Order: sequence, then C-alpha cells, then structure tokens
Amino acid sequence: MKTGKIQFLSHLILLFLLFVAARGYSGRGLTSPEAVSIRQRQLLYYRDEFGDRGEKITVDPSLTFPNSHLRNAYIALQAWKQAIVSDPLNLTGTWVGSNVCGYRGVFCAPLPSNHSLTVVAGIDINHADIAGFLPEELGLLTDLALFHINSNRFCGTIPHRFDRLRLLFELDLSNNRFAGKFPTVVLRLPSLKYLDLRFNEFEGTVPSELFDKDLDAIFINSNRFRFVIPNNIGNSPVSVIVLANNRFGGCLPASIGNMSKTLNEIILMNNGLRSCFPKEIGLLKKLTVLDVSYNELVGPLPNEIGRMPSAARELYLLLQLLHW
Repeated sequence: MKTGKIQFLSHLILLFLLFVAARGYSGRGLTSPEAVSIRQRQLLYYRDEFGDRGEKITVDPSLTFPNSHLRNAYIALQAWKQAIVSDPLNLTGTWVGSNVCGYRGVFCAPLPSNHSLTVVAGIDINHADIAGFLPEELGLLTDLALFHINSNRFCGTIPHRFDRLRLLFELDLSNNRFAGKFPTVVLRLPSLKYLDLRFNEFEGTVPSELFDKDLDAIFINSNRFRFVIPNNIGNSPVSVIVLANNRFGGCLPASIGNMSKTLNEIILMNNGLRSCFPKEIGLLKKLTVLDVSYNELVGPLPNEIGRMPSAARELYLLLQLLHW
C-alpha cells in the first residue's frame, strides 16, 4: 500500500514538473486552462496503473459504417479528439461523422489480409502544433501501419493498448512532450521497423531488449536517458541508430562489429562516453556516418580505423581532431 502511494505521488510530481516546463517548449505555449485540463485528464490516467480508462465514446445509432474496422476507428479518433485541448490549425475540425477516411491526417487503404475491407492504415498529423495526450482507445486502430505525430505538443505517456497495433511499421513520436520511462510497449509491436522518440522528456534506462528487435532505424536522441550501452547492441540489424544528447556512459561494446552487414550511420555525440573505441569499429564496412563528438573518449585511435570506408574514416578523424 505504501509503495502504491509513493508511486502515485511520484506521478503527481512528474506531471507538475512537466506542465511547468511545457509552457516555454514550443512556439505556442499552453494557456493555463489548457494545462489544467490536460493535468486533470492525466491524473485520471495515472490512477489506473494499466492506463485502462476511456473517454466514454458513444456512437450515434444513425451513423453507418462500411465495416467494424472503420467503426472502431471512429471510436478511437473521437476519443482522441476529446483528449485534445488545443488545435490551432483546426486539423481535427474535419473529424466529424462516419466517413473517417475523409478526416484530415487519416489515410485509408485495403486491409493486406482482405482487400475487400477498407481500413485506417495511417495517421500523419506532423507539425500540427496540437496539444493533448494519447487515449487508450487508440489501441482500437489495429490496422494501423504508420503513426506520425511529430512536432506537436502531446504529453503524458504512451498508451498501454498500443500493443494491439500488430501491423504498426513506423512510429514517430518525436518533438513532443512525452515523459516518463522508456515506453516498453514499443517492444511488443511485432511489425515495427522505424522507431523515433527523439526530442521528448523520456528518462531512465533503455531496455537492452530494444537492440534485439528487428528494427531498421532507432532514434532516441535528445531525451534524458541514462544507462550503459549494453553488450547486445551488436544484435541490432539497424541501418541507422542515433543515441545523441543523452547520458550513455561506459564503453562502446566490441559487439558493434556484428553490425557490419547493415549499419550505415551511428551518432553518439554528447553522451558522456569516456572509453576508448574497440578495434571492431573497423569491421563496419558499410558505415558512412560516425559521430562521436563532444564526448570524453581517451586513448589512441585503433589501427582498424584504416579498414573503414573512406567517407566514414575521414569524418571520424575530423571529429576526433576537433572534440576528442
């Protein structure tokens, strides 16, 4: 019981700090009523540790839908609309009625497993400057392949029911105000290939399981993560990985050499790295971008640097001359 109270109080403190800091974060700060509204909704959210609360959406009996998938999409999008407190571009102004495929920022396509069914396959509301949070009903969008909401003012945490998005291929939550621990729900998305969490307020450790997922791109830079880069980073099949502007201490594991078949770009700048580079760095034959600037690396350059592609080798040496 005491642990539960402490956790709840910690959530309250987190929310308070989040909304105090949020006012100066984007081009348009939240008004006081907007901040209060979001805070009240998020307090309700945190009262259930599983985030299992809804917006109590009712469907007008006069509305008709081509199939149950689009009916569920209607419920999800109306719940999301209720969770929005500021929409200066009025993007969600079109989110009215049963024609969800006509909603701005919503894209429909035939279901891959049944082309006779039209479903909501993508959401792209990048750069809309919308403030609010993500309700659990978004888990009803089970046919979603793309979810792009970068450069808005969404806050809070990522819905637990996102793990129902079994077809989700790209998830871009960058440049918002999300906070809390690493959203482990993303580890339960079997189709995910592109993960972008950069420029938020996530904190704490990053689970090593992230590097065991079959991802093509990982962007988690510019958060508040603190952890030692795990030995299994070499298991990741990514072509691009950006970890910059966090605090990833310790050594760069020798297993990085196992990424030679896929890795094109790795950016580790400003992370507080203090170790020497492993000689296995020379195995990265496809590498074209290597940025380890603004760290505290020590020791000699490994001779294996000479085996790297010329473009990456030149960039690497330049960065070391400037910032080693």
